[in-house]
Amino acid sequence: MCGITGYYHLGQQPIADTGTIIKMLQVQRHRGPDDSGIRAFSLKHGESAELDTNEPVYELNNFEGVLGFNRLSILDLSLNGHQPMASPDGKVILALNGEIYNAFDYTDELKSWGYRFKSTTDTEIVLALYLRYGFDEMLLRLNGMFAIVIIDLNLRKLLIARDRFGIKPMYYLVHNGILGFSSEIKSFKYIDGFEFRLDTDKLDEYLIFRNNLNGTLFTKIEALRPGYYLEYTLSGGVSAKQYFNIDSFSRQIDVCASLEEYSKDLEKWLGQSVRRQLMSDVKLGCQLSGGIDSSLVTWLANINSSKGNFESVSIVLENNSFNEEKYIDRVSDVIGIASHKFLLDSDYFIDNIERATWHLESPINHPNTLGIYKLSQCARQYVTVLLSGEGADEIFGGYERFYNIQYPYNRKKILDELFINLRQPVGILRYLDPHYRAIMATSYMHPATAKRLKSGFSFQNATQGRLSMYSSLSGTLFDRQVKYEILSYLPDLLIRQDKMSMAHSIENRVPFLDNELFSFSFSIPLEYLLVKTIAEGKDSEKYMLKKIAASVFGNEFAFRKKMGFGIPMKDFLSDKRFTEYVNDKIIPGIRGRGLFDHKLASSWVENIGSLGYQELLALWVIISFEIWASVYLK
Repeated sequence: MCGITGYYHLGQQPIADTGTIIKMLQVQRHRGPDDSGIRAFSLKHGESAELDTNEPVYELNNFEGVLGFNRLSILDLSLNGHQPMASPDGKVILALNGEIYNAFDYTDELKSWGYRFKSTTDTEIVLALYLRYGFDEMLLRLNGMFAIVIIDLNLRKLLIARDRFGIKPMYYLVHNGILGFSSEIKSFKYIDGFEFRLDTDKLDEYLIFRNNLNGTLFTKIEALRPGYYLEYTLSGGVSAKQYFNIDSFSRQIDVCASLEEYSKDLEKWLGQSVRRQLMSDVKLGCQLSGGIDSSLVTWLANINSSKGNFESVSIVLENNSFNEEKYIDRVSDVIGIASHKFLLDSDYFIDNIERATWHLESPINHPNTLGIYKLSQCARQYVTVLLSGEGADEIFGGYERFYNIQYPYNRKKILDELFINLRQPVGILRYLDPHYRAIMATSYMHPATAKRLKSGFSFQNATQGRLSMYSSLSGTLFDRQVKYEILSYLPDLLIRQDKMSMAHSIENRVPFLDNELFSFSFSIPLEYLLVKTIAEGKDSEKYMLKKIAASVFGNEFAFRKKMGFGIPMKDFLSDKRFTEYVNDKIIPGIRGRGLFDHKLASSWVENIGSLGYQELLALWVIISFEIWASVYLK
């Protein structure tokens, strides 16, 4: 887990010095405090040179680009793992942020081919795979999380790739003839002449969905899409290409296999994924929320770890309606591991909201992001790597909305829609459209509320990109929803995990997003995933995972109402300190920016205790937006 940043002059003029790249590296030093490296390169001349990371180097007339790297040492802690890493002939330069869990499966093959390794890192194996197979074939062989930059001086190419699910971040921009790329957006502020500016065209989508499809709220700055890579050549310029298409998956089931057989296979594949992701030369632990997913990961990780060497870290809350401490304790007691619990209270929330926003680089649309921020901060004294349960809900249909999408005309859901849309009959008509139902299943703010907040709000502008994405997907309603949420909802959660953990130099791993486990998930019959009439007497999504959890932790633990990792927002927003902060800074900021109705926001703040759920969500959306704007836009 590390940080990458760099830039290239598209006009092929030489870089003036390394002062810019040093600043770009220093601002994201938290991503890799153990080592740094800088390599200047020239696609024009086919040359590169390793440069000092502390003092600027001048008179670089032979180089049009520069690549910088911050390293958090996880495998091979020696200097042999230094990056950027060069091929034996110095003609290929590579920087890798992430972990490749199947990398060492290729060691013997590559040695037989003739490659001589100087390190025991997965980075060098990726480099050797590129030399052996080329870029596309290399990518298809990788099972892991990654952002990769490769500079091929023989082919005069710059290549930048992001893993198939978007676990690791990678951003890019083209500005004033410069192609910039980075693990974190904040590095771009040092590129000559660039300023952070709001892309107002993206506000409508942000209000409804609290994020933007594989993008950012900044003008010119794009997130490289999961499963894509960026290619730059001297003759062809910059282009984006897809190497992984989630829509290539279709549900292929074994009609003869029973639920029990599928459950055993699922446990096997998940166990293999967890074992793969335990590879490390530093201490690992688990991010334990008390939910089904992280509990299963913790159980399997402990089974496969040295006895007494595995620990968990958790966030707890004072409000019992949101606190899952008893389930955290249940897991710790059953497994018998050291458990560390940390309290998230309103004081910590208020004191760290701006700093966490600086690290996230976008509005904190999920308030529980502060919980992950504190958890990672406190975990650093115990471990360097954390495994989490992220991704299970999206792959196995763990949210209630998956059932509502598959079976949309149940009485409860229809009554809910009628109540929500009493004054907006068009909402009922939209609900009858399966495409609309699918994309609005992950919406955060009701369109009527967005219209009250933002003058000129356009529902079409907010939804057209998502409708287009959903329309391109194939399969049953359930399978299309799985694919859609992996493309539109999951990347946002993964970036939150990455940036909040890396803020404190913690690597976060996600075993549920293993390539082989994901492939297996598309062999499970729908009736084994969504079960609404079961022997336990309770409704259930991701039923197979709950059955496995029940066998370890008991039925009461497994078949309970899903709580998620929520926090008591009304309690925190009602805190006197937070109210003063909002009234003194946030409301005036909203008024000065002129994007949202500050009078409506102010009235919500004054009546926080009586706000309904929809209004509370809407209030948080614009509060978190203004905090982000005050940090980045000024």
